[in-house]
Amino acid sequence: MTTTLRRTAMVLGGALVAGSVAASGAVADSGASTSSGSAEEVHLKLTPSSPELAGCMPHAKVRIEVRLTTDQIGFDFFNVEASGLPPNTAFTVFLLEQADSPFGAAEYIGDIFSDKKGRAENTFRLIVAEAFSSTLVDGQRVRVDLNQVGMWFADPADDDFCLGPDSPVTPFDGDDEAGVQAFNSLNTTPLPPP
Repeated sequence: MTTTLRRTAMVLGGALVAGSVAASGAVADSGASTSSGSAEEVHLKLTPSSPELAGCMPHAKVRIEVRLTTDQIGFDFFNVEASGLPPNTAFTVFLLEQADSPFGAAEYIGDIFSDKKGRAENTFRLIVAEAFSSTLVDGQRVRVDLNQVGMWFADPADDDFCLGPDSPVTPFDGDDEAGVQAFNSLNTTPLPPP
């Protein structure tokens, strides 16, 4: 296992399903994989954040592919591809310390927007393999790895189709008002240790 893949396993470990190294980079429907070649890749799937949301979005699929290129060009490519989403809806995407509440440290990395057929795709350029948060706790600098992924409804009203008009308003958007977390990496299995 290469140094870059070890870092990714540590950073995204909680967010990834166990996979194998394969030159083809093919992804099984049930898990994650990495591939060799010009850039290593990590694949993962997000699942709805609650049984209620899963029932309201029974065909939702969120796949993430991370091309690990930080060592070559200074950033990684984080591609989100989704289908079966509510149509014409914006979602915010975060790297997280913990996949579900209380989430811990979080980094807002971008948005995806579903079209009229409920499909969405976007690619973000950022450092994923070594993503972390640093803050002061009791006067000591503390590093927290961001090894989980979550997506929120960007508008507080966008989750009303499932949860009703009194669903919580959360701070997971640039304007400090979002709906509930829609998808996360909680139900995935970490990569095996190197």
